[in-house]
Amino acid sequence: MRPPVEVSVFLLSLLAPAVLYTLNNIPVLQEPLPILGVGLVVLGSVLILLLLAVHHKTKVDPLFYAFAEFSFTCLVGLTNALEQDGFISGFMGFYLKRGEPHLSTAYAVMMSYWEGVFHYILFLVIIHRMFKGRSYRSLGLLWAGSSIAHQIVLIPGVVVGKYGSNIKPAFWRNIPFFVAPFWAASLLFSRQREMPIIKADTISAEQSKSLLRRPVDLLLSLLLLAAMAFCVFRGFVVLDCPLDVCFTYIYQYEPYLKDPVGFPRVMMLAYLFYAVPLLTVCIYGLRTPGCSWMLDWTIFLAGAMTQTQWCHIGASLHSRTPFTYRVPSDRWWPVFALNMLLVAVPILLALRCYTNPTYFMKPVPKGQTDKEKKKN
Repeated sequence: MRPPVEVSVFLLSLLAPAVLYTLNNIPVLQEPLPILGVGLVVLGSVLILLLLAVHHKTKVDPLFYAFAEFSFTCLVGLTNALEQDGFISGFMGFYLKRGEPHLSTAYAVMMSYWEGVFHYILFLVIIHRMFKGRSYRSLGLLWAGSSIAHQIVLIPGVVVGKYGSNIKPAFWRNIPFFVAPFWAASLLFSRQREMPIIKADTISAEQSKSLLRRPVDLLLSLLLLAAMAFCVFRGFVVLDCPLDVCFTYIYQYEPYLKDPVGFPRVMMLAYLFYAVPLLTVCIYGLRTPGCSWMLDWTIFLAGAMTQTQWCHIGASLHSRTPFTYRVPSDRWWPVFALNMLLVAVPILLALRCYTNPTYFMKPVPKGQTDKEKKKN
């Protein structure tokens, strides 16, 4: 009897630490070009094993291969995080020296924990649902938002930060991992969402309410405005705005924003140019009935901002961040509260849309409500 596919993926991913430990003890494979070559061979071998694991299936979702391949790299990330924090040793030394030195930074450590725990569990759940014939679209969009946000901060952050002058060949393995989430997101967005069956007159009654008659949506709109203001403010801060309030904030509240690793600066610019427009259209969606795209994009946004804030908050407090760039102990609570705003708001918005989608359903044409049908 064959084991479930998710069990096969789980067992295959457990090989990642063994592969790293082996490579860490073979000097001939620890030069920059061999590291890149071996990495590609390992990923190719994993793909072949995955093909063998599902060859008996008549139809396999192409996203399975991406999710399963990423599952393997998730345990590589978790191994890195555990070694950098001193829980294990002897796995990543060669790769940090001649592969991707930036993986030793506090931001990369928090990123590795996120991949090795949250993404890994998410992949196993998605693969389980995939082969049980159950919908995984929302979970996939959650991962897509998280992974795309991770990549658009990581790659530019390495290039413009202090590690930009020490880029090794192994860094370019990130290119397929940059492209894959965009490809997966395009497939997921193109697939039809499963919508609940709601009576026409219920939809009409809900969509006739103004924003003032929907206190939850009104509160969320105000929180979105606050989150946008904070994103814009920190964008100005990293752009060296000369205002006194910006100078005070970066030196007395969040000095991590000027850490030369480059990740916090790139993240704040991503918020300014990508998150702020998305938050703006979410406010529009809360006040305009029938914006069914809210049901997808709020999940995507929640994944993206939760991932980036996890890395940002964790890195600003982590021992691998130089003391001068960490959040001062006497400013910890206000900084933490402001950063948690950017975590809580998109999650609450996504939950509101997911649990009660009536307002975002397609508007009912006049004469189509149940009451009007009865009259006719």
